[in-house]
Amino acid sequence: MGEAIADRADVIIVGGGHGGAQAAIALRQNGFSGSILLIGREPEIPYERPPLSKEYLARDKTFDRICIRPAQFWTDKNVTMALGREVVAIDPVAKTVTLGDGAIVAYGSLIWATGGDPRRLSCAGSDFAGVHGVRTRADADRLMAELDAGAKRAVVIGGGYIGLEAAAVLTKLGVHVTLLEALPRVLARVAGEALSSFYEAEHRAHGVDLRTNVTVDHLVGADGKVTGVKLADGTVLPAEIVIVGIGIIPCVAPLLAAGAAGGNGVTVDEFCRTSLPGIYAIGDCAAHANGFAKGATIRLESVQNANDQATTAAKAILGDLVPYKATPWFWSNQYDLKLQTVGLSTGHDRAVLRGDPATRSFSVLYLKAGKLIALDCVNMVKDYVQGRKLVEAGAVIAPEKLADASVPLKELA
Repeated sequence: MGEAIADRADVIIVGGGHGGAQAAIALRQNGFSGSILLIGREPEIPYERPPLSKEYLARDKTFDRICIRPAQFWTDKNVTMALGREVVAIDPVAKTVTLGDGAIVAYGSLIWATGGDPRRLSCAGSDFAGVHGVRTRADADRLMAELDAGAKRAVVIGGGYIGLEAAAVLTKLGVHVTLLEALPRVLARVAGEALSSFYEAEHRAHGVDLRTNVTVDHLVGADGKVTGVKLADGTVLPAEIVIVGIGIIPCVAPLLAAGAAGGNGVTVDEFCRTSLPGIYAIGDCAAHANGFAKGATIRLESVQNANDQATTAAKAILGDLVPYKATPWFWSNQYDLKLQTVGLSTGHDRAVLRGDPATRSFSVLYLKAGKLIALDCVNMVKDYVQGRKLVEAGAVIAPEKLADASVPLKELA
């Protein structure tokens, strides 16, 4: 049994990431005076996730600098923490949750903010020591320990943001990195070809052996420890470290087992309510109809989405029903490049290049049926700030005007 906790809380928050932390903060900011219990699977107080593959892994930031709030904050706000505990079952009729250690706690309202677990490789050898996701502090700490022990060769599987960020940090730390992407280009699911080509060139210029259109057959090991990655063409890439960044699987099994609607995540309405009364879901695990995706039901894996949905759910619990309509935005730091994205480029039918990638400062603007739906801005903060309003307005502007970097975007509104 874990440390004893109360047998009831007015609001139980399940998940100690960005969404769970912000839900507790938003409840207090909006005047909620009832009891709040936050149940987190990890032993740490809530901390920021993006730095795990960036500043924390590079040791530019210590753990205390990535905590969302210091420990005393949660005490001052009267938020009870049950850390290192996991909810394994929900009874939506009795309004109780059951923890892995058998404890049963009743709730008035429940906020599910569990995010997801890294998708694992399905091939042989995926359970070898030395194979890592980068989702938790423990993941990053294990990886750092192997670097300290002298690991000098890494294979990164997956050319999304997590994989690219990890490759950049490892390269800066003197590790030889091979990055593998199954699709024809990196960032294929989230960005246009111009951005993909730019980042591929950047990583190669920094010494990363970046390969696209490759398939992993299995991992090679000795004495339970990974020693390499064998590709479908028979090539074996030696490695002491393998990082797997191929997406996440939403942690929603207890909710679905309790009868909540969903599949790839749990389905929520515009107020983050699940189909079960008194139960809300937010963040990476919440599938919602998004206006920036033309109303399609999607999951958004971003800090922005987790925080904004947390505020929506908190207000709904307090009777203030404000629909979730936040503008999606993301960022990625790789080497000395800061990428800022606003909107969702999925489904675009035209991409406009603004500026010259050779200068390492440019933007890609995405159009659909003539409307501006998203921007990717590399070291171009002005375009990001000014373009955001155009994306929110669904502005219709001639592509040749958008491409003219000598004219500020704000003048095109």
